[in-house]
Amino acid sequence: MGFRKDFLWGGATAANQCEGGYNEGGRGLANVDVVPIGEARLGVITGKTKMFDFEEGYHYPAKVGIDMYHRYKEDIALFGEMGFKTYRLSIAWTRIFPNGDETEPNEEGLKFYEDLFKECHKYGIEPLVTITHFDCPMHLIEAYGGWRNRKMVEFYERLCTVIFNRYKGLVKYWLTFNEINMILHAPFMGAGLYFEEGENEDQVKYQAAHHELVSSAIATRIAHEVDPENQVGCMLAAGGYYPYSCRPEDVFESRQKDRESYFFIDVQSRGEYPAYFLKDLERKGIEIAMEEGDAELLKAHTVDFISFSYYSSRVATTDPELLEQTSGNIFASVKNPYLDASEWGWQIDPLGLRITMNDIYDRYQKPLFIVENGLGAVDVPDENGYVEDDYRIDYLAKHIQAMKDAVELDGVDLLGYTTWGCIDLVSAGTGEMKKRYGFIYVDLDNEGNGDLKRSKKKSFDWYKQVIASNGEDLTNN
Repeated sequence: MGFRKDFLWGGATAANQCEGGYNEGGRGLANVDVVPIGEARLGVITGKTKMFDFEEGYHYPAKVGIDMYHRYKEDIALFGEMGFKTYRLSIAWTRIFPNGDETEPNEEGLKFYEDLFKECHKYGIEPLVTITHFDCPMHLIEAYGGWRNRKMVEFYERLCTVIFNRYKGLVKYWLTFNEINMILHAPFMGAGLYFEEGENEDQVKYQAAHHELVSSAIATRIAHEVDPENQVGCMLAAGGYYPYSCRPEDVFESRQKDRESYFFIDVQSRGEYPAYFLKDLERKGIEIAMEEGDAELLKAHTVDFISFSYYSSRVATTDPELLEQTSGNIFASVKNPYLDASEWGWQIDPLGLRITMNDIYDRYQKPLFIVENGLGAVDVPDENGYVEDDYRIDYLAKHIQAMKDAVELDGVDLLGYTTWGCIDLVSAGTGEMKKRYGFIYVDLDNEGNGDLKRSKKKSFDWYKQVIASNGEDLTNN
């Protein structure tokens, strides 16, 4: 028994990393637009550096992305050639509501996505749409403080009502918030949060998280009311923590680290805050303001499936002598001596994917969907733009085999698999173009130079073969 016959093979992108056209079609300014490449980037995405507009001396890669706003037909045709069954993409909130608090949507933005979804269906590709992939209108950040403000629930509900009705019959699979646990690690990207000096950051983050969780439940309710065929998922930046040793302290520390992320999915999948989380808030002196009816809403409208990204496993210890951190990943982790690492220091662990799948499925018993997995690498093309990326094929083949083992040998219910950055795009973490994930090379460098020409890498035909065989043929010929 391999993957289900209707297994959803495909690839994934995000509007803010590929779309561009930041000031076209009536689109408003978003937080993701004003995050620069370079040393200032980390301060901005973590809410430490206040950058609310473009400043001299910085390069903002999201302004152009890879210009998919103008080239989506060309790109979707290439996805169709690979045999994609699904394409995960996100909606730019500010294309629909430029400021975020309007009462009427922007028709030009609505029409853009309608045309894009129809283009997908032309090739038999089912859109998988993330409603919020780190996008937050800048007006909502400046006027309301981002997701710290309860008013955001109202604005998000309006967005969901509009898009669920407009795209009924065109979109069936939805994700409410991308990597919702990223709010704790990159709060400006995750929730439009910035912090004043001396502010209790944890209080702000967890209050904002509650507003997103309530909004996710509202979105799930509206989606099911508008079209009972709609399937709504949550989305977690996954990758479990191993204990560094069998010292009980290390084992318990790894469990605590996992809980920091799993509590979000506990709420979205089980419908209530877990006891361990409430106790942790109590110890920290944090009180989450909840409105009447929030608890009932969360309980009544849990998600249909659980989606997640997986790039690497992590390691936890309480031993201060063993705190050498991995590089290149926003999640701090002790270095695992048994694993190799990518050029950006992300440790490579295919078996960790199988472990993570089992952990999540055992915990929730809901269908899973892997919506991000891939290898960021420096690709060197020949004069025709061709990249012989055997390293990417090797990485993906091993992870797909681990995924297959979880399905065949462990009985995990898996809906589909979309590799991250199926076409080269701007890295969310670093803002770089040279950190490439795609099957399709895009001629663009970190400074924005290049003609944006698309060309197929070796992995393009390999993934086409994988899809055609429903994951049975992973060989690299």
